[in-house]
Amino acid sequence: MPLILLATTLLIGVTLCYVAVCAASPFGDCRKCHGMGHQLKTDRKGRLKRGKDCRRCHATGKRIRVGRWLYNRWARIYRAGTDAPATTPVSKG
Repeated sequence: MPLILLATTLLIGVTLCYVAVCAASPFGDCRKCHGMGHQLKTDRKGRLKRGKDCRRCHATGKRIRVGRWLYNRWARIYRAGTDAPATTPVSKG
């Protein structure tokens, strides 16, 4: 039984740490360009030069974290579901 309790506590701890990271820094470095916003290529002499802009992050070097993306999606659906429905005013007469 203590092993299950330890695993559960560890899982909850990791989850809370990831939630804190997503709240503090919702954007991370792009995985394709490593946060540079473009690819590096070499010229014929072997010197590095700037390549094309990264298509995944659109040359920003940043991406939204998965946890933040899920939170944004949940919040958008929740907001859409709890908005007051538009009603037409009833005229007396």
